[in-house]
Amino acid sequence: MEIVYCYGNAHEIGLQHGRTAKRQILRSIRFYQGLFQTKCGMDWPSVKKFALQYQPYLAQEWPLYVSEMEGVADGADVGYLDILALNVRTEIAFGKFSDACTAVSWTGGSQSLLAQNWDWYAAQAGSLIILKIAKERGGMCMQMVTEAGIIGKIGLNEKGVGCTLNAIKAAGVSYTRLPVHLALRTVLESKSKDEAVAALEKAGVASACHILVADITGSVGLECSARDVVRVPMDERGVVTHTNHYIAAHAPEVEEAKGWVPDTEFRLERMNELVAAAVQGPGMSAERVQEMLKDKTAREDGVAICRGEVEGTAEKIVTLFGIVMDLASKKATVLEGRPSEPTEEFVLDP
Repeated sequence: MEIVYCYGNAHEIGLQHGRTAKRQILRSIRFYQGLFQTKCGMDWPSVKKFALQYQPYLAQEWPLYVSEMEGVADGADVGYLDILALNVRTEIAFGKFSDACTAVSWTGGSQSLLAQNWDWYAAQAGSLIILKIAKERGGMCMQMVTEAGIIGKIGLNEKGVGCTLNAIKAAGVSYTRLPVHLALRTVLESKSKDEAVAALEKAGVASACHILVADITGSVGLECSARDVVRVPMDERGVVTHTNHYIAAHAPEVEEAKGWVPDTEFRLERMNELVAAAVQGPGMSAERVQEMLKDKTAREDGVAICRGEVEGTAEKIVTLFGIVMDLASKKATVLEGRPSEPTEEFVLDP
């Protein structure tokens, strides 16, 4: 993964992102052009027309995000709507794509850990970057793993606030709430878990997902839909685990599609088994959580937490990276590729 360093105001940060990661951004645009055409029956002009529906809301409520995305577009020599489309890709694609991510958090004593395997199409691996942002005049420093061109994803900030993401398929999309990836960015702009949760509950999230937010004080899962944001609190062990289906009760009008990721319940059960074994035995640690992300115990169809290609399936979805954040020390370890056989290791230390 390319490491992209950015400093300055919103537009300057975007400009450096666009210039440094131009090759990866162009690759990302090509990837989503093909995926939206195949899965949604939408050509790229149609995708950009859809994305444009978010512009009035974002320009009014989140102008700095707009300025940064404009900077990315200028730096990469692409149109602004190309970059906006990447940043609202979840809203464009909701209900059409399958992915399979597994997240876990644990807080105990002076420790707070947050971790995830991020699973997506193998063809998009070459578009991943490490984005390191330092803002001018005392603004928040943050570091994340993201798809090039997308300004919010999975990572942590200098205050030790971190976030992960799980896709969920539920009907509905809103044009006056925060798109999923910009909701992740809002977490990374926050000084604490509580501030992040309050911000997302106030703004709302535009489509279905689960965002796990944590800092040294603990963690909380936010199950989002276009209509509500519902908390998943830590259990009595200080743990939250999540995959790709709703756990909490939602508003009656929120309709989740059942069975869209057939292995989601299996991966959640398996992660809970691993956590229980650690809590009851040697205890939780960053190293032990890293081993959980390497777990290859599979269903009968070959799918595991540490996901490799499954024979006989058309969807080439695999684990593209695993991340373990130690929020007390404000550092994270990223293993690129399948964590059981990583191709490279990175450290995030905002």
